Amino acid sequence: MAGGGRHPQQRGRRAPHRRGRPGAHPRCSWSAVADPRPVAPGDPLDRQPLISTGGPPVAEDYGLITLQDPASPISESYRTLRLNLQFATVDADVRTLLITSPGPGEGKSTTLANLAVTMAQVDQRVIVVDADLRRPYLHELFHLPSDPGLTTMMLEDGAVEDPPLQDTAVPGLQVLTTGTLPPRPSDLLGSKRMAMVLEALARRADVILLDAPPVMAATDAVVLASKVSGVLLVVSSGDTKREHAQQAVERLHKVNARVVGAVLNNAPLDAALSGYYG
Repeated sequence: MAGGGRHPQQRGRRAPHRRGRPGAHPRCSWSAVADPRPVAPGDPLDRQPLISTGGPPVAEDYGLITLQDPASPISESYRTLRLNLQFATVDADVRTLLITSPGPGEGKSTTLANLAVTMAQVDQRVIVVDADLRRPYLHELFHLPSDPGLTTMMLEDGAVEDPPLQDTAVPGLQVLTTGTLPPRPSDLLGSKRMAMVLEALARRADVILLDAPPVMAATDAVVLASKVSGVLLVVSSGDTKREHAQQAVERLHKVNARVVGAVLNNAPLDAALSGYYG
């Protein structure tokens, strides 16, 4: 997972190198999980090795770069993540993967969307679920209406067996947007109805990717983590404090979540290599 040459619990320390602007998409070189082992409770974050697979820093927002520029180094990085996840979960049936981050603006939604595209491009049936019922973003990335969606399935009779899935420009990739935002998201996400929703979606897809609010910002991600088969944590170089990343992992482990690894965003190649292999 994310880290550098210092202990993750040093107060005020952040993931290495440059600071990105809040809410930015991945815009520098990019790192993906390399170690096939799941993150165990108490594992220091800076001992989880990563592979750096990005190119030079650039200034523009990428969005769905795997569609816009599939030959780019960053698109290749997302394909590397897909392969690394495959190796990381080779001994486990991870069909429902929750993607979250310690805090806001660390690139979880963009990472999820591009990962979903790369999975669909190798003929997997993928359903993306926007379970961030506080600050949803996936409908904007895919240019889809946000309603109806997940809350429709949760609140309307008969909607569980007839999910309002929306097709995308990628064959095999469908999106379940949020629907109308509820006043108490964690209550809905922690309900038995949510488990029924996941079971219904699993009958329609090979893999389900869920976008959740940041772990440190709300209880939603932790509540959902107990209902899925794996969790991927996204951290941002220069933005994520190591103590927050460690605390996020600890919160997830308290509900016996299987944290399969992490993605480090905004890390130039030289910083990633010196931090993890030097």
